[in-house]
Amino acid sequence: MDEDTRSGETVRDTTVRDTTATADVTGAAEGDAAEGGAAEGGAADPRRWRALAVLAMVQFMFTVDSSIVNVALPSLQRDLGASTADLAWVVNAYVVTAGGLLLLGGRLADLWGRRRMFLLGTAIFALASLASGVAANTGMLVASRFGQGLGEALAAPAALSIIVLTFRDGREKARALAIWGGLSGLGATVGVLMSGALTELAGWRWIFLINLPVAAVALLLAPRLVKARPGSGGGHGVDWAGAVLVTTGLIALISALLSAGHRGWGTSATLVPLGAGLAALAAFLVVQARAASPLVPPRFFASRVRLSANLATVTLASGMAATMFLLTLYMQNVLGYRPLATGLAYLPFCVAFLGGLMVSTVLTDRLGTALTSGAGLVLSAAGMLYVALRMSVAGGYAVDVLPAMVMIAAGLGIAFPALQNAALHGVTDEDAGLGSGVQTTMQQLGSALGLAVFAAIAIGRTGVALEAGDSSPAAAVSGYRWAFLAAAGALVLASVLVSATVWRAGADRTRKPAV
Repeated sequence: MDEDTRSGETVRDTTVRDTTATADVTGAAEGDAAEGGAAEGGAADPRRWRALAVLAMVQFMFTVDSSIVNVALPSLQRDLGASTADLAWVVNAYVVTAGGLLLLGGRLADLWGRRRMFLLGTAIFALASLASGVAANTGMLVASRFGQGLGEALAAPAALSIIVLTFRDGREKARALAIWGGLSGLGATVGVLMSGALTELAGWRWIFLINLPVAAVALLLAPRLVKARPGSGGGHGVDWAGAVLVTTGLIALISALLSAGHRGWGTSATLVPLGAGLAALAAFLVVQARAASPLVPPRFFASRVRLSANLATVTLASGMAATMFLLTLYMQNVLGYRPLATGLAYLPFCVAFLGGLMVSTVLTDRLGTALTSGAGLVLSAAGMLYVALRMSVAGGYAVDVLPAMVMIAAGLGIAFPALQNAALHGVTDEDAGLGSGVQTTMQQLGSALGLAVFAAIAIGRTGVALEAGDSSPAAAVSGYRWAFLAAAGALVLASVLVSATVWRAGADRTRKPAV
């Protein structure tokens, strides 16, 4: 009998056990309560919502920084004399490091203490942000961006696992994850808006320096709001061989995917890291099967619910990255928008995303994660289909872009918390950091994959249209259209996958959240 079958039989009792917090879903000991806020004896910590506010604020800062540099790149290039290759590393150093180290960061949080790793990661991120803000050359800026990625990799999975273990009640947990997921999703959009405003009004250095007060508040308040508990082991419990392999493999794979988006799939800059990454990840799987204390225990993915939800998260993150990338290019290169106007154009996206989050909490409680996540993915796909059919050289924002933005953003807002809920289905106290690291890694991989695959589709179709005699703007629109159609199809397939798997596993039959 696999884990999903047992999940279907026991899920009817999950809400009661979560509410009383007398044991986790796998029968963990009563004393192993949540580090972040469950009081002794299982009573809910009255500080839990304030703790969530601090943790989510830091996560919002992380996701803002993954996109905030994009609009500021031309100004940064002029001031520092950066080359095009330098600019690519200013963007990619952060994503590659964070994505490659998230699994290790999540496991270290389980072993060495989640609050400790959250504070350490936030402090590293703050120092790296300061170094970025005062960078005298591109080498210093790129190195500090690596430091920012390291800080996120240590802090983000620790923070998410604290939330998962703090909110034991099913409804509260769904609401907390919706808030967390919402701020994560909003960060990328707000980053574009903040980048344009800060660059034009204050200078590009402030896109990094603005992180310092946020980090200071978190470092001051987190020790007071998040209860410290020792981890489950010391350095002897870390599968260092597996950690090196998975970190190397993920860094190489993400580098290859990002390179494919810029240089194409057939270049050595893409194929060499792609081959090295796949080889390292294959070796990682072998090591995990033989290790006494594996970094990612094979049992973790025995749950089809968690597996399908994480795969769907890759697709959702790919669709969001493609939307931000392609719509930004369309508005600037075809419709002629300036950077600040482009950022302001995303305000309705933010509002619709927030609306989707609020709807998601209600739908997840009433319909469960399967129908909620499936509906959100389909709604986003409909928005992508709309913009693909409507966009043109003479297109307008109000009629051709805005409706699509609202549908895409609302759908993502509905689907993201529900998928996060399913991706953390049944995790134990022992594996909460690992589960959070896996889920966040899937988001990073999805973003890189979306940029690589859908940008390649757009570039390829644009080249065909140019050869057929289309003008440059018309050829670009043709490329964007094909990329949006492909992204819409991927979201529909993900909807079918996660809906069928979660429902079949029985995780939604009580119409309660999966976790």
